[in-house]
Amino acid sequence: MFCDICRPHALEFEIEYSTPENRQHLPAIHRHLEELGLLVREGDSSHIVREAAMKGLLDYMEQHMDTAHIRFRIDRRDAWRPVSEASGLVDAEWIDRIIDEQAVHFHVQPIVDASGSVYAHEMLARFRNEDGDLLSPFPVFEAARTRNRLYALDRVCRMNAVRQSAAVGTRVFINFVPNSIYSPEHCLRSTVQLAIELGIDPSQFVFEVVETEKVKNQAHLKRILDYYRKNGFRYALDDIGAGFNTVETIREMRPYYTKIDRQYVTGVHLDPQKQKVALDVLEATRFTGGVPLAEGIEDEAEFRWLKNAGFELFQGYLFGKPRPIAG
Repeated sequence: MFCDICRPHALEFEIEYSTPENRQHLPAIHRHLEELGLLVREGDSSHIVREAAMKGLLDYMEQHMDTAHIRFRIDRRDAWRPVSEASGLVDAEWIDRIIDEQAVHFHVQPIVDASGSVYAHEMLARFRNEDGDLLSPFPVFEAARTRNRLYALDRVCRMNAVRQSAAVGTRVFINFVPNSIYSPEHCLRSTVQLAIELGIDPSQFVFEVVETEKVKNQAHLKRILDYYRKNGFRYALDDIGAGFNTVETIREMRPYYTKIDRQYVTGVHLDPQKQKVALDVLEATRFTGGVPLAEGIEDEAEFRWLKNAGFELFQGYLFGKPRPIAG
């Protein structure tokens, strides 16, 4: 099956003008864009233009047209949107460079056992802009969502994490966004092949579901996790807490590792409500034979309470901050 969702391509904007006053501008606009090679197709009340035309065209619309009666879409399968939203897509074009150049590297943060010995490392994606300045992951992933590039960005991060894990020397936790995977058999095949090529035992990789509580299609997530399991990889559920279906999710997905949300870790030794959530997560994880992991630990008292309660793995600034991969 051919699929190009992971390969960013230049966007084309289909724009529709719904009033006679707006449409009277189209002949001049069409002549200008055609001369520049930016007009894909023209119609009586609409046109399709290359993305390179959009900044100038949006400026023109703002100055001379009624933008309240102009709408656009970038794919015929998409819903029409107000043209006021188009600038967000254009402004986020920089994410395409990061994906095309695979401009991602990783920092690692230790995960320790009850004795404080390093058990694994979580690999945390880091990005830089064209000037070399460090970018926060949040705007990077938001830009990818805006331009429908989340699928491509997640793959770039996942594949590069596998490549760079060879220099870590321990089991690694690698984040992935389940909503970015259409079909595990197709979307994850390259990940499996890369691990085989590198000669790394699949059990050394733990694929960590981020934003677990936001996954609406539990059946789809289960198919992804089943695919990982069948190929020898392990997986973890992240951000587990007091959601109404927390216990059910753990029992249904049967993760190798369950990460309790850090909001229930901070100050847990002082808060009976947080303690109850922690114990509920612990019980559900033990029921399925998984390993309970507490993240976001910054205080020795938090670590002591969680260890005494029965948590087995721990992560947080108390044990080490994220750092570049050595070598």
